[in-house]
Amino acid sequence: MKGKIKMENSGKKYQIDTEENKMFLGELQKNLLNFGKGFLSPGGSAYFLGDDGTPWKDRNRETWITCRMVHVYSMGIMLGDKESPALVHGAEHGLLEELKDRENGGWYPGITPDNKFLPDKQCYAHAFVLLAASSALLAGEKDAETLLKDALELFDKRFWDEKQGLTYDTWNTEFTVLDDYRGLNANMHTVEAFLAVADAIKEEKYRIRAGRIIDHVIGWASANDWRIPEHFTKEWKADLDCNKECPADRFKPYGATPGHGIEWTRLIVQWAYSSYKDTPDSAEVYLKAAEKLYNRAVEDSWNVDGNPGIVYTTDWDGKPVVHDRMHWTLAEAINTSAVLWHITHKQKYAKDYEEFMRYLDDKVLDHKNGSWFHQLDENNNVIGTVWPGKSDVYHAFQSTWIPYGTPYISIASDVKQYMEVCHQ
Repeated sequence: MKGKIKMENSGKKYQIDTEENKMFLGELQKNLLNFGKGFLSPGGSAYFLGDDGTPWKDRNRETWITCRMVHVYSMGIMLGDKESPALVHGAEHGLLEELKDRENGGWYPGITPDNKFLPDKQCYAHAFVLLAASSALLAGEKDAETLLKDALELFDKRFWDEKQGLTYDTWNTEFTVLDDYRGLNANMHTVEAFLAVADAIKEEKYRIRAGRIIDHVIGWASANDWRIPEHFTKEWKADLDCNKECPADRFKPYGATPGHGIEWTRLIVQWAYSSYKDTPDSAEVYLKAAEKLYNRAVEDSWNVDGNPGIVYTTDWDGKPVVHDRMHWTLAEAINTSAVLWHITHKQKYAKDYEEFMRYLDDKVLDHKNGSWFHQLDENNNVIGTVWPGKSDVYHAFQSTWIPYGTPYISIASDVKQYMEVCHQ
C-alpha cells in the first residue's frame, strides 16, 4: 500500500518532541518526495498532479507550482535523495527558459496544455521564483545564482513598493498597466521569499523589507480583532466585502482566512527572532502579536462546526463561511503550533500540535495513494471544488521539517545547516 504509515505506540507519534513523532514525520517526508516526482514536463514547467501523483497534462503548467517543486526538491538534494538533482535541474531550466518572458521581463503565470502563455504578471508567482532560486542556490544548483539575480532585479523593479513598504499585486503582461487590486496573499509569500533570500545570500535589506510588511499586517489585524483583512484597494484601504458573492475563490476568498492567520504567525516569529537574534527580548512584542493571531485563527476555525478540521474562511465576526478543509491550513497549523511550543513552552501549543497530527493521520493523509487530500468538506469527505487532485507537495513537505527546525531560519537554510552538521 503506497505511503501507508505504520507505527507502534500510535499515541506518541502525534506528540511533539517524541522519537515516535520524529519517525512519523520522517516517513511522511519520504512519502511526499516520492509522490511528487512525476511533476516535470519535457520543457521543465511543472504538471499539476492528480490524486495518485499522475501528471494531469490537460491542465495549465503554472509557474508557482514549478517554483514550489524546485524549492521542495532542492531540500531533497540536501537530504540525499538521488532523484532530486535531475528534477531541480529540469525545473530550474523551465524557469530560465520555458516560463520566462524574454520580451517583457519576468515570468508568465503559466503555460496552457497547447503551449500558450497565460496573461499578466503576478507578484505571487514572482515571490515563488525568489524562494525557488534561494533554495536551489543553497542546494548547489549551478544556474541558481543567475535565476536569483534575475528574479531579484525584476522583483525590485516591478513589485516592491518602497514608499509603502508593501508589494504591488498584478501587472499586465507587458508591465505597462498596474492592476488596482492589492492583496496580502502575495505579500505573505513575499515575506517568506525575502527571509529565504536574506538567509541564502546574507543580504539583510530583504529581512528589513519583510519586517515592514509584517508591521503593516500586525497593524491591520490588531485593529480588526486579530482577523487579517486580505484584500485592498490601490490606496491600501481594506475591501472587506471583496468576493462576497464568490466566497470560496482559490486565491481571493471572501472574509478572513484563518489558515493565513496561522501562517502569518509563523512568519512573524521567524522574522522577529532572526532580526533580534542577539537581543531576543526585543522580539517579545512580535511574539505576543503572533500568539494573538494564532489564537484568534484557531478559535475561529478549529472544530467549530461539529466536526474536526479547520474551516477555510469566516466572516468578520468569526462565523464560518466556507466550511471546507484545505490541506495547506492543516500543514500551517502543524508548523506554527510546533514553533510556538518550542519558543514559549506553553502546553496549549503542544496539545494543539497533537490534535492536528492526529487529525492529519485520521482524515487528511491518503494512506492508499500517498500525499495529503487537498480538500475535504465539512464532514471530512474528499472533494475537489477548489483544489482537485494534489497539485504539489510544498505545504505538506514543509510541515515534515519545520516542527523540528530552527524557528528563526528559513527552511531550506535550516536543512542545509542540519545536513552540514550531520556530515562533520
